[in-house]
Amino acid sequence: MNSHDKLMSSEYIEATKDLLLQLADDDFMYSYRGSEWLGLAPHIEADIASSSISQDSMGHAAMYYKLLEDLGVGEANELAHCRVAHERKNSILTERVNGEGYYMETPQYDWAYAVVRSYFYTQAKKIKIDSLCESSYRPVAEAAVKVRMELYYHRLHWETWFKQLMSSTEVAKKKMHDAITLVMDDFGDVFSYGNQKQVIETNRLIGTEEELKGNWKASIAPVFLALQMEVPVIPDNPIKNGRNGEHTKDLDEALITLSEVYNLDPVAVW
Repeated sequence: MNSHDKLMSSEYIEATKDLLLQLADDDFMYSYRGSEWLGLAPHIEADIASSSISQDSMGHAAMYYKLLEDLGVGEANELAHCRVAHERKNSILTERVNGEGYYMETPQYDWAYAVVRSYFYTQAKKIKIDSLCESSYRPVAEAAVKVRMELYYHRLHWETWFKQLMSSTEVAKKKMHDAITLVMDDFGDVFSYGNQKQVIETNRLIGTEEELKGNWKASIAPVFLALQMEVPVIPDNPIKNGRNGEHTKDLDEALITLSEVYNLDPVAVW
């Protein structure tokens, strides 16, 4: 079956749509959680870098939503802002709050958690993007090439923070170890394709779950070896799988905020 035939098959199109929703929703929610650090990061350089990364990530989400629009799934703005929680395909990790409190009040956010989540997520994203550059669906492969250019700096930023905090004070190390535990508790669906695993992998849209997990572990191993730490283990059976529309109350609350402005003026440019 050649590429044109695959694009004409309903199975191929549905698998492509599902994967694109996973990619788009991941970056959309990750960007939102990152944006909540605006003005709250430890110092001005970290604040600017984190904001820039969040903006880039939202741009990546927009690219994926536009590809979905091209496939007839719906208008990009509505896909981003108007879908309810059970229709979302993002991983649980990306929807988790940054800590206690609310951004517009007096939040008690956890920078250690932000660093660990961002480092592990960005490294996972790099593994996916490297694979997507060889995707059988040319539009997503072309988008992945663009994303990869920006992702290098994202990964470098968070890896540097990770190394620095893990080599800092005992208090910092304790917070980082606690954050690793929290992040890995939610990491079970990051490389999952949910119920669409077989069709996504069979149609060579991206590498298999097992391949990507192995590549992620190998990619962070040198950092953990240098820090004399063991590479964390990805849970085999996540309690909730966001790829299948299973989410936490954190997502429900986030979507209320995310859709509020859009719903005031749906015709505005997103």
